[in-house]
Amino acid sequence: MKSSKIILWAFCAMLCAAPYADAQNKLTIEDINKGYYSPRGIRNITPMADGEHYTQMSADRTKIIKYSFKTGKEVETVFDVKTARDCNLESFDGYIFSPDEKKILIRTNTTPIYRNSYTAVYHLYDVHNNKMRDITKDPVQIPVFSPDGNQLAYVKDNNIYLVKFLYGYAESQVTKDGEFNKIKNGAPDWVYEEEFAYNSALTFSPDSKMIAYVKWNESEVPSFSFPVYKGLAPENEQFAEYPGEYTYKYPVAGVKNSVVTVHTFDIFSKVTKKMELPLDKDGYVPRIKFTNDPEKLAIMTLNRNQNRMDVYYANPKTGVCKLVLRDEDKRYIKENAYSDIHFYENNIALISERDGFAHLYWYTIGGNLVKQVTKGNFEVTDFYGWDEETNTFYYSSNEGNPMTSYVWKIDAKNKKTRLSSDTEGTNNAIFSDSFKYYINSFSNINTPTVYTINDNKGKVLATLMDNKELKERIAETTLPQKEFFKFTTPENVELNGWIIKPTDFDASKKYPVLMFQYSGPGSQQVLNRWGISWENYMATQGYIVACVDGRGTGGRGADFEKCTYMSIGVKEADDQVYAAKYLGTLPYVDKSRIGIWGWSYGGYMTLMSMSQGSGVFKAGIAVAAPTDWRYYDTVYTERFMRTPQENGEGYDKSSAITRAENLKGKLLLVHGTADDNVHLRNMAEYTEHLVQLGIDFDMMVYTNRNHSIYGGNTRNHLYNKLTNFIKENL
Repeated sequence: MKSSKIILWAFCAMLCAAPYADAQNKLTIEDINKGYYSPRGIRNITPMADGEHYTQMSADRTKIIKYSFKTGKEVETVFDVKTARDCNLESFDGYIFSPDEKKILIRTNTTPIYRNSYTAVYHLYDVHNNKMRDITKDPVQIPVFSPDGNQLAYVKDNNIYLVKFLYGYAESQVTKDGEFNKIKNGAPDWVYEEEFAYNSALTFSPDSKMIAYVKWNESEVPSFSFPVYKGLAPENEQFAEYPGEYTYKYPVAGVKNSVVTVHTFDIFSKVTKKMELPLDKDGYVPRIKFTNDPEKLAIMTLNRNQNRMDVYYANPKTGVCKLVLRDEDKRYIKENAYSDIHFYENNIALISERDGFAHLYWYTIGGNLVKQVTKGNFEVTDFYGWDEETNTFYYSSNEGNPMTSYVWKIDAKNKKTRLSSDTEGTNNAIFSDSFKYYINSFSNINTPTVYTINDNKGKVLATLMDNKELKERIAETTLPQKEFFKFTTPENVELNGWIIKPTDFDASKKYPVLMFQYSGPGSQQVLNRWGISWENYMATQGYIVACVDGRGTGGRGADFEKCTYMSIGVKEADDQVYAAKYLGTLPYVDKSRIGIWGWSYGGYMTLMSMSQGSGVFKAGIAVAAPTDWRYYDTVYTERFMRTPQENGEGYDKSSAITRAENLKGKLLLVHGTADDNVHLRNMAEYTEHLVQLGIDFDMMVYTNRNHSIYGGNTRNHLYNKLTNFIKENL
């Protein structure tokens, strides 16, 4: 479960150019769902090795175009489906350059598996010869070029394959034990992919002589099954007479995980070696990565409680492993510790919360601490890299305001410079390989995303996209404004929030309030960034809409975020109740008509808050909600709760089911039957308790929909359903 309101499949979440509707004066649910108020984005930006250029796929997905980092101007077309020889494609889905940029993998026929994984058919394009050839006839996963650009490794049917370009593009099989729901080579199992947020554990040594990979043995992991119906959009004709079934390995809290091992394959001798990794029997390997030394394979490991991260160097030929670095936390290690670790020729860069905030630390390649690069009561949100030539670190942080982010650099003399403008908002950067330039995306609550090219002093060199069309459309639309506020709870904790008042707001009247929140560990919804959503629409319907980030959310340091450890959901629910009571004191709020809603963790928090005992909420909506953490996966749940065997009392306190008898207010539950993340089981078990308690409720089930509940007309139906429920009950 990720820390965002709604996370779509990777392919639905691509930043793409949305069409614009005819000018009109009012927001509609249909227009919001179609993306008419979403900023146009710049997707598939790939910095090139020369440090002066980047490439991007054209909007119609037919070309790869090369641009200047200095000017933002188009330089040349690198690939075009219409002019490439032996190319029969009309369009493509993505591309990957070889390290020497002489070859390009062109991705087609992309089919999602889970959140981060997919299969696709790939074609190999030779830049010099302007010629393309088929490289994979069957759909494969996670193709990886060798550093010398002469080989390609990928996963097919849970096994690793190798293609050598200099030997007639012959395909050889590296592993042969792969089998669905038993053995996975190179591509993570479901829980690793979902909760460690990656889809590839397959890499070449820097000398291109060896392959390293992780093997998952999920044979003893319990299976979970859900029905698949004929349905529509898409329609599964094979299930027209009888429903089908999808079964996969899903470890719930406290049960067995996959057994993970790390292996190497010598391409010349064809010898496979298992690394002698001193991993706990139930430990994790969330990342592997070769250093610049072909004899040092870095393996990041976690114990099952996820409060100790070890970094080992494995010799890929002998299998011998040496502990190089350890980071520990009394509660848990966050994901950026292993996802944002960087290995250089003589150094390691690591993000750690050891002083109470996420900061950047600099080590020798041997694991000795050199210095803490950033310090202060703020969080480093991204580490962009280190420029060896100038000994400068580039990163983003929320220094000054946890609701914002800016791009920064620190030079060799520890002089810190903010590169982003001083306009408050959210900034993200993509740097050139030379660190001379970066593409900055900026937005705030009043400004749709603006893309600029800046130099490494922060000077704007060119504006790539300012979303002028969207700004003009907004000017023609009756759009309620978002404002920030703070308040202090009875427990003397200051919380951040935003509020949207009705477009025809009259301070002499009293309005109903709809509260939205996510509330999950490390998440943030109260951010100074652009967004138009259903909440904005509800403000046009006469509701005040508000959101508060309670304890447990991110951006404010480890103690604020991790104070919910071992009993998540309890303090968060108290804070939503405090927020509702605070809003009820405002002279223009009808405190007898306050509702709450959320999706995923936010849906869970709706149930916890409505059952907190205060009776402050008149109505609530819980979409795709976990209802008892014993039903959710090992990695996410145990990170914050440990196992049910260790912390049974904490699980009981954190269960919406054990609170069900205290539920107050009208409730709508929504779930998809094919939710592979938060299973329909959560709603089924919760509603059974409500039935036996004699508590009335409403529910809506969407056929064949996953955790994101989309496809065809589904989103329009969903939000119309939510709207009607609120209008009837608030």
